[in-house]
Amino acid sequence: MANPERPTYATHAYAVAPGYVELEQGVSATGISGLSQGTIWSIALKLGISPSLQAEFFGPAYERTSAGGGVGDLGLALKFRTDLSEKSAVALIPGVTAPTGRRALGLGAGRALGSLTAVYSVDLPASVHLDLNAGPTGVGAGATQWFFSVSGSWGGGGSVLGVTGECFDYTPGGAGSRLSGVLGAVTVRVAPWAVIDAGGQLGTANSPNAVFVGLTTNLGRVF
Repeated sequence: MANPERPTYATHAYAVAPGYVELEQGVSATGISGLSQGTIWSIALKLGISPSLQAEFFGPAYERTSAGGGVGDLGLALKFRTDLSEKSAVALIPGVTAPTGRRALGLGAGRALGSLTAVYSVDLPASVHLDLNAGPTGVGAGATQWFFSVSGSWGGGGSVLGVTGECFDYTPGGAGSRLSGVLGAVTVRVAPWAVIDAGGQLGTANSPNAVFVGLTTNLGRVF
């Protein structure tokens, strides 16, 4: 069954089943003064290695700014996770991005960057799910940025229809200025192995607004 990490900035503390591959992809239009300022096609290809370990290849497969377009900075991450109870779990996610995007076009940082995210996930009554994320990001570009998010959803799991909301904040640092806002989306499970999402983001503190649509598909077992 598909278990999306998108459409929020946060992730949950669960992993793809061992031996299975899952592909997430989404298209968004972003901007501060108008949504025509930028376009991003992002992907995340996840592989379940063991019940407690997932590997992920992620990043903007194509990104357009006012200066031009191309691939962004692509990266790799590992998710180490464990259950605390039947309804809660924690995870630690180290990641690194490579300078595959052209910095002159605003598509990349121009250097490799690291991150480390701690995650707590819990199922609450009335089919409500909560994810808390925090950790350093943009490590290697000078002053470290810090990422914080609170994400809640209703009707996920095996439900056909779900809704999700999130508050997120990236502190200013060497890798970029402050990025913060609120996000909301609707998810539709069109098959056990496929979930569609659509929604929007309202930026705060001079952060961009966005609208997006995405698809998560479980591609099946590879080993």
